[in-house]
Amino acid sequence: MTQPQANSGNAVLFVCTANISRSPMAAAIFRAILQEMGGELNNWRIESAGTWAPQNRPAAPEVIALLALRGMDISDHRSRIVERDLLESFPLILTMESGHKEALLVEFRSLKGRVFTLAEIAGETGSVEDPTGGPPEAYAQAAEEIERLLRLGFEKIVEKSVIH
Repeated sequence: MTQPQANSGNAVLFVCTANISRSPMAAAIFRAILQEMGGELNNWRIESAGTWAPQNRPAAPEVIALLALRGMDISDHRSRIVERDLLESFPLILTMESGHKEALLVEFRSLKGRVFTLAEIAGETGSVEDPTGGPPEAYAQAAEEIERLLRLGFEKIVEKSVIH
């Protein structure tokens, strides 16, 4: 497995709809995997945003509680909407659904080649289902699917997230 390299840095942006469940989960879980693999977090910029996000909302209480059980604190997370300047500052943008990817590429054509679904970067198809409004099990299932895809796509994420 490729070790995360010390270079000019890496950056990845995770995108979902409201930026209160899936994308903050993905960012937190990716940070944990990166540390587990020996990566230096200070060489990385790992953030999240939403395609239809209300500004400044905390992560869903279910997400905060679920990640706390895994030893991750995202209590300081605040939602934000995707904007051109934000998107263009990331070499890699990972979306939770194909609809998010399509919407970004329609509005921001210059991102072609930098936007992938999380499943796609892991060599699969499909989406990470939105647990919002569902039972606690839906949040746990989303977290497990996100972690599985992040681990499967880890080498590609490291490779494509290098800041040039």
